[in-house]
Amino acid sequence: MAEHGAHITTASVVDDQPSIFEVVAQDSLMSAVRPALQHVVKVLAESNPAHFGFFWRWFDEIFTLLDLLLQQHYLSKTSASFSENFYGLKRIVMGDQHKLQRLANAGLPKQQFMKSIMFLVLLPYLKVKLEKLVSSLREEDEYSIHPPSSRWKRFYRAFLAAYPFVNMAWEGWFLVQQLRYILGKAQHHSPLLRLAGVRLGRLTVQDIQALEHKPAEASMMQLPAGSIGEKIKSALKKAVGGVALSLSTGLSVGVFFLQFLEWWYSSENQETIKSLTALPTPPPPVHLDYNSDSPLLPKMKTVCPLCRKNRVNDTVLATSGYVFCYRCVFHYVRSHQACPITGYPTEVQHLIKLYSPEN
Repeated sequence: MAEHGAHITTASVVDDQPSIFEVVAQDSLMSAVRPALQHVVKVLAESNPAHFGFFWRWFDEIFTLLDLLLQQHYLSKTSASFSENFYGLKRIVMGDQHKLQRLANAGLPKQQFMKSIMFLVLLPYLKVKLEKLVSSLREEDEYSIHPPSSRWKRFYRAFLAAYPFVNMAWEGWFLVQQLRYILGKAQHHSPLLRLAGVRLGRLTVQDIQALEHKPAEASMMQLPAGSIGEKIKSALKKAVGGVALSLSTGLSVGVFFLQFLEWWYSSENQETIKSLTALPTPPPPVHLDYNSDSPLLPKMKTVCPLCRKNRVNDTVLATSGYVFCYRCVFHYVRSHQACPITGYPTEVQHLIKLYSPEN
C-alpha cells in the first residue's frame, strides 16, 4: 500500500517525471488567471463604462491574444508554457532518449510547438465561446423566442440536451487520464499532451544553466541587420518579445495577487463583493413628450423604451431596473452588452421576466 502511495509524491516511471501535485498545480495556475483578470476588468467596466467597456466586451479576444504572445514566448525560449515553467517543468518530445533530450532553451520542434499553441491557446478560447453559446441558447429556449414548430428550435434543443453528456465525457476523459498517471500507467496527466506529442518533465541542472546563460549570449551575438526588410522583421521580433517578456514578468510577480483575486472572487465572498462593487442607483425616469428619436423613457409606463410600442413579455434589467419587451432588450444586450438607458455593463443573464397577477 505504501509503495502505491509513494508514487503520488515521487516519480517512478521516469526519473524526471513530475508528481501529480506538480502537474495539477500548474494546471490550476492558468485556470485561475482568466477569472481573476476577468473580475478586474468587470469592476473597471462597471466603474467607468465609457473607458473600460471595450475591454469587457472583447475580454475573451484580448485575453487570447495576450495568452498567445505569452505562451509563444515561453514555448520557444523554455520549451514549456508559462505555468509549467513557473513550477520548474518543461515539455519533452515523445521518443527522445534520456541522454539525447534537447535542452529547455532550444525550444520545441515546429510540429510540437504548433500543436502546443493550439491546445494551450485556441482550444480554451473555443471552449469559452461554446459555453457562452450554450448559455445564450438556454436563455432563448427559456423565453421561447422562436415558434414551437421552428426547425431551428428543434435543432438547438437537441444540441442543448446533448451538450451536458458531451461535456461529461470530455471531463471524464481527463479524469481517467489523471488516474492512470497517478497509478503509473501513463506518462501524461492530460490527453492533450499526448495529442501534442510531448510529455512533462522536470528541469535539469543543465537546463537551468542554459536558461540563465541564453539571455546574455543572445545580447552578445546580435548582428546588425542588412536590408530594410530584415530591420523591420528584427524590430517586430523585439517588440513581440518585449510584450511577451513584460507579460511573463508581470504574471510572475503578480501570481500571488491573482491567487488572492481567485479567493476574493469565490462564492463565499460574493456578498462582500456585491456590497463593495454595487452599481450606483440610476436616475429617476424623465417623462417627456413622445419622441421616437429620444433615448429617454416614454411618457406612457406601458411603452417599451426601445420599440416605442406597448410592451410584450415584460422583462426587467437587474443592473438598472428598467423594463422592456423581452425581444427588444435581449437583442440589444446581446449586441451591446449594456443597458439601453443607463449604459451600465449588462449580460443576457441579467434579464428577469416579470409576471403579472393574471399569469
